[in-house]
Amino acid sequence: MAVTWKDCGAKHATVTDVEPKTIHTGATETLTGTGTTDEDVTSAQFTATVSALGAKLTDCSGDGTKDIVCTLPMGVGKITVKAISYPLAKGTVQIPVEVETSSIIPPSLANVDVHIAATEQNGEDVICLDVHTAQQQSLEEIAAAVNAGNHGWTAQAPEKFATVDDVVPYLGAFLPGDEQFEEPEVVELPPINSALPDSFDSATKWPKCSVIGNVRDQSACGSCWAFGSVSSYESRRCIATDGDDIKYSPEDTAFCSNAGFGCNGGNSAWTWFSNTGVVTGGDYSDAGSGETCLPYSFEPCAHHVPETAKYPACPSGEYPSPSCDHACSDSGYSGSYSNDKEKASSAYTVRGEDQIKQDLVQFGPMYVSFTVYSDFPTYKSGVYVHTPGSSTLGGHAVTLVGYGELDGTPYWKIKNSWNDGWGDNGHFLIKRGTDECGIEDNVNAGKFSSLEVV
Repeated sequence: MAVTWKDCGAKHATVTDVEPKTIHTGATETLTGTGTTDEDVTSAQFTATVSALGAKLTDCSGDGTKDIVCTLPMGVGKITVKAISYPLAKGTVQIPVEVETSSIIPPSLANVDVHIAATEQNGEDVICLDVHTAQQQSLEEIAAAVNAGNHGWTAQAPEKFATVDDVVPYLGAFLPGDEQFEEPEVVELPPINSALPDSFDSATKWPKCSVIGNVRDQSACGSCWAFGSVSSYESRRCIATDGDDIKYSPEDTAFCSNAGFGCNGGNSAWTWFSNTGVVTGGDYSDAGSGETCLPYSFEPCAHHVPETAKYPACPSGEYPSPSCDHACSDSGYSGSYSNDKEKASSAYTVRGEDQIKQDLVQFGPMYVSFTVYSDFPTYKSGVYVHTPGSSTLGGHAVTLVGYGELDGTPYWKIKNSWNDGWGDNGHFLIKRGTDECGIEDNVNAGKFSSLEVV
């Protein structure tokens, strides 16, 4: 079942996340709500109200020092607000809610709303959270619903994923508002004399740089942040050198940098590029060619769908992050890891549609991140906007490569890292100028005023 949530405005606390985003029927699972409170809480009185189809099914209340159990009708399960030890210190707070469900849930109870509220020692609101659970649709059902709704884009169940759950290991970007989110300094770009073009494509503008169009495959690892970073880095470096078309290493970035946690998520690595530098590194298929220092070590794979010679079966979960050896892995490469490092000369963040367009046109592709909803994996063509009812899966980092307008709708052109078989040859268009899915909230890159070798 898909899980979505909304903070409903308590006086003393704000909910910032609820995990996981899906729960399985026929099991007992724990949802954990994370938030921040502006005061110490010495006691709390909780109330939980459970509704379906607009009608209240049950409610329960009690002292937060004890489990508060709401039993659902027809034997479909129960919801328990777990006991908490007090006092709770001002700052980050986590509230666990245990959900036990039957393996068979009647359609009338497939979509459930749970309203959780709490008052603190002075009787003032300290928690207000609405959680909605819904029977998770298959990717085929999601695609059919999108195509029936005339949303301006075409959906298709992807060959890469069998279920929505299969998508989550491919995410991993920290987004604005996340506790671990970081970005380079925000800058204001100086005005330029000429008008910006109505449409723009980096690959067309700089044809000497094949790295701009090269769609990589991060495999079953939440290293999208490293791929979005490296893709923009190698593209801008090629542009700055007038065609020195070299691949750089997502492997080095994901597992040796301080920008993230390997397969467990991360931020833009542009600050690391400017401070430390990155080595060359091709795709998995480039290993053994002797052309780069540290090619990607995870093989592209098919996630719970029929495997092929090109895409063998993925592991059952995410790959574990390998250790960083600070050494080239390709024995045929003539250079050394330390001598191979190259830096950017700067790292920065830009805000606003016009500033983003200006920097893209002047210097090339950029790192961007956004919120992925359950309909996004089915994207095939058109200008993507997330559709009503789609649930949040997580943050994803990608590469901004162009912009334009299609049938009157302005768009950003984005390169993904799910191989060229996904979407429109590995790319997608997303609505521009409205901050769709937060796509304009975290846009950054850097410059190469000169090639700086460590």
